[in-house]
Amino acid sequence: MFQNICAIPLDHDLFTQAVHPDEPIVSVGLSSGHVQTYRLPAGTSDDSDADETLASENGFGHIETAWKTRRHKGSCRWLAYSHDGGQLYSAGTDGIVKVADLQTGQVAAKIAVPLDPGSGQIDAPSIIHALSPQTLLLGTDSSALHLYDIRALGPKAVLKPQQTHRPHDDYISSLTPLPPTSESTSGLSKQWVTTGGTTLAVTDLRRGVMVRSEDQEEELLSSVMVTGLSKKGTSVGEKVLVGGASGILTLWERGVWDDQDDRIVVDRTPGGGESLDSLALLPDRVGPGGKIVAVGLGNGIIRFAKIGANKVIGELSHDELEKEGVIGLGFDADGRMISGGGKTVKVWGEKGAEDREAEEVEEAEKGTNDAKHALGDSDEDSDEEMGDSSDEEKPTQKRKKRKRNKGKQQKGHGILGFSGLV
Repeated sequence: MFQNICAIPLDHDLFTQAVHPDEPIVSVGLSSGHVQTYRLPAGTSDDSDADETLASENGFGHIETAWKTRRHKGSCRWLAYSHDGGQLYSAGTDGIVKVADLQTGQVAAKIAVPLDPGSGQIDAPSIIHALSPQTLLLGTDSSALHLYDIRALGPKAVLKPQQTHRPHDDYISSLTPLPPTSESTSGLSKQWVTTGGTTLAVTDLRRGVMVRSEDQEEELLSSVMVTGLSKKGTSVGEKVLVGGASGILTLWERGVWDDQDDRIVVDRTPGGGESLDSLALLPDRVGPGGKIVAVGLGNGIIRFAKIGANKVIGELSHDELEKEGVIGLGFDADGRMISGGGKTVKVWGEKGAEDREAEEVEEAEKGTNDAKHALGDSDEDSDEEMGDSSDEEKPTQKRKKRKRNKGKQQKGHGILGFSGLV
């Protein structure tokens, strides 16, 4: 389905990545507190089978490091673009959110995260999301969810939360906005789904936490919204997909939040499946068609699940040697998949027709061999600040629960450059 066309090496462990929705830009936040932004070569805009991965006069391009800096003391926990894409928010274990110009990296404003009311210590942010030009959502390790009115942001502004909710008993691990309904006059999302600990919750901009699911008896780690599905029976054609710590992808019908609607077994590793650390929906023009979700696993594998058929239809490896978890997944404006984990970010282009045919033959042969093997083995399961580098946090520390039994060290490697570069 995809072929690797670029590997970007990082100096420190990747903690978070953000892929710009409108431009071929990817930003990364590292365990050292560094934030780096890269501009990829533009892709073609036609729908032919020609190589869409690169576009310049000779058919190739180069990666531009737009800017990089040591932005936080300690680790950079999360990155998010502003609603218009012109700014980059970064959140660190120093308890500070910084707002920087995307093109220059220059900091324009800061937000001090409120201290943990229980301990009086820094309440490190775990996730941020720009819901609209007005509202910024910020989740923390103590399970707080702060809502900020960012219209007042500025160099000297002291911004405090307008609202604070606690939708979960554990840190907020993912946040997915719900698309506005047909009755919306603004066209902006006003509700969102979060996961934290073993529950899913829905929060409304005005009404606060509306519902919290039953205990799912496993940690929920990632989520993504899928629209345009079949509206058979009582289905509204919209589902939230949630990745769990034991290799299960659960499907939740919009409006029915008490419990999951369906599930897909993404990983059947004996003794418990690998954690599903990241999710990304393939753009409509990418892939074999239908609604397909890319799933980043804790062992460095990326699998593809087709919704409707509810089955895994392919896989590839982000990290074949070190098997580091895929903690970042996304698609850039030109339909290329960006995966991140360990000390490497990789860019993947869609395979051409000949490559796809060869891959289908290989998968068919592999399926035949797997079936033969199963018959013989009945047990097979079907800037500024230059902080002390000692503040550096391992990604496994943030994900202490999802990696409880993994005991992995964070390593990585990579090569900067698109195939065919000179």
